Amino acid sequence: MRLDRRSFVASALMSVAAAGTAAGQTSYPNRAVRVIVPFPAGGTTDLLARLVSERLQSYWGQPFVVENVGGAGGSLGADRVAKAAPDGYTLLFHNLTFSTTSVSLEIAGRATHDMFRDFRPVSLAAHVPMIVLGRANSPPGTLADFVTAARQSGDPALYGSTGPGSVMNFAMEVFKRDSGLKLDHVPFRGAAPLLQELVAGRLHLGGDQLSTSLEFIRSGAVRPLATLSTTRPTALPDVPTVRELGFPNMEMQGWNGFFVPAATPDDIVDKLEAGVKRAMQEPDLRARLQSLGADPIGSTPAEFLTVLRRQVDGVRPLIAELKLVVQ
Repeated sequence: MRLDRRSFVASALMSVAAAGTAAGQTSYPNRAVRVIVPFPAGGTTDLLARLVSERLQSYWGQPFVVENVGGAGGSLGADRVAKAAPDGYTLLFHNLTFSTTSVSLEIAGRATHDMFRDFRPVSLAAHVPMIVLGRANSPPGTLADFVTAARQSGDPALYGSTGPGSVMNFAMEVFKRDSGLKLDHVPFRGAAPLLQELVAGRLHLGGDQLSTSLEFIRSGAVRPLATLSTTRPTALPDVPTVRELGFPNMEMQGWNGFFVPAATPDDIVDKLEAGVKRAMQEPDLRARLQSLGADPIGSTPAEFLTVLRRQVDGVRPLIAELKLVVQ
């Protein structure tokens, strides 16, 4: 078959471009990578993102720069990643709030991205239990004991969360329904002010990821009443699960993990997955995470996707019933 000069040149250029693309993928990363944390700096998810990003940077010799893009229960930061180029240079490090806010916004008709259509899960880096807390002078015991005391007093109680549509807002509204208690919601912009008010005794209940509250628990400033997780926390084995206490609808497994835009090539996802797995096996990093109340995991994308689908399917009917909204 005869090729004219124009066809030959076009064919040659396509070959060069394809070779360049392949080389670019195999050499990934060859420049700085942005890691979007959709919450303010200083929280558990921010800290874990920085610890893991430092390891990825050390493996591949390129900066992994954490950027905090808070707002709308994590949706603003997630939206930025959903609309980023699918080239592996913009990652999302999120937590289980992704499940509750995604469903809430979808039901309300306000979703600007889809958790499954617009993202690829890379690896669930760590499990971080969610803890329900009481103030230090609350009656000793568990969340079940709190229910008994509250019923006897008949007074309404105040609970704090990190905002409308957050995991603790979801869990406590389920608790309110299932216990029959009078509970009023006080939203905060982050875990730090919530814990300050709980320590001061101006809230009856609150909670967040264990890593945020562990030092307050150990100092006696707040009292752990239950975990939302499926098992008792490794760091606090005496704290029962909500299922053990008769509130299984509150159950949610805490996690923190990496995502990329949906069209990101397989080889880049594979490399990132391998990097996260490697980091989660580093003895010093494992010890550091465990000291924060986190359990290092380093899952495959398929394993992470299974966790996400199960969680979303579990919360969807409850969020629809309770009409939880993200602000």
